[in-house]
Amino acid sequence: MAASSRPGRPGRPARLVMLLQDLAFGGTQRQALELAARLDRARFAPEFWMLTGLGDFAPHARAAGIALVWLSSEPTVGLASLGALRKRLAADRPDLLVPLTAVPNIWGRVFGRLAGLKAVIGTCRGGGAIRRQHERFLKGLAAHHIVNSEPLRRELVRLGRPEAAVTCIANGVDTAHFAPPPEELRPVREVVLCPARFCQDKDHETLIQAFAHTVAKRPRAELWLVGDGPLRTRVRTLAARSPARGAIRTYPAAPDPRPFFQQASVVVLSSVREGTPNVLLEAMSMGIPVAATAVGGVPDLVVPGETGLLSPAGDARALGENLARLLADEALRRRFGQAARTRVLERFSMETMVRRHEAVFETVLAETAGR
Repeated sequence: MAASSRPGRPGRPARLVMLLQDLAFGGTQRQALELAARLDRARFAPEFWMLTGLGDFAPHARAAGIALVWLSSEPTVGLASLGALRKRLAADRPDLLVPLTAVPNIWGRVFGRLAGLKAVIGTCRGGGAIRRQHERFLKGLAAHHIVNSEPLRRELVRLGRPEAAVTCIANGVDTAHFAPPPEELRPVREVVLCPARFCQDKDHETLIQAFAHTVAKRPRAELWLVGDGPLRTRVRTLAARSPARGAIRTYPAAPDPRPFFQQASVVVLSSVREGTPNVLLEAMSMGIPVAATAVGGVPDLVVPGETGLLSPAGDARALGENLARLLADEALRRRFGQAARTRVLERFSMETMVRRHEAVFETVLAETAGR
């Protein structure tokens, strides 16, 4: 569609505001950055508005030419940041508002509606998002929804959202950036890597219990926990009390996780709720087999017995057995890793993710023009 024919914005790209709680290291923030950096700038001018002052990814966003608006310098969302959001939306109305994560989805939609915005797209990205975002009550405040897994799409439809108003777009991964390392850099230690935020959904407690089963069979195994989050102290305490405590390490999250991936024989997630985990896509893109729980969109990514192994959520013994099996068989790991890389290349490219978002954005802008 030519720029001059776009409803309500002749001759200029649409101002697209992505409302985030923060720009701290995290899967949603990284995915937002990748999307915004690749949008067609002739059609969309992306901006990030943040409710808090956390800004790990800020230098990357600026380098990508994304405008940044900080609604608060505080580390947590409070009345001041919410008040600033309401005033900003009323005074500086974007063409399109896309809130990401729970708090922005709640208040962005409420204040967006009060400001008269029509082109608002709700997003659901994690397994608990529908409950946390009160979609049962707030779903009608969005012109459209984008979700990143089929279970989330089905749940929104079950709650009464029209099927035509919900689009499932799987996360994308930069397969050139997350490429398999050279042969000489392949891991030589039995490292099980869990790059996941320390929060309730990730269920690190089950993983630490599972790893104790793994070490009983693979005494040289190591568990690396990489991330930040509200349960960091609790996870460290659980690790210190584990029978396998000498083989468990914790590291802070980093802007580039590839050095951790390069050391990993297996990447693991023990989540009880998920959307489409970026870390699994990144691991698979680098040719690393995965062991994960069969929740949310994970079964859409991982083909059991082909690219990795799945186990029920909360089943420490089953997860531990899967880890031990992968660590014990290098040929199996290589076969799974090669198949994982192929699957990501065929189904989860960044280019596909970006183009599908652009199509939804254009549709919503056209449908809400003049309302």
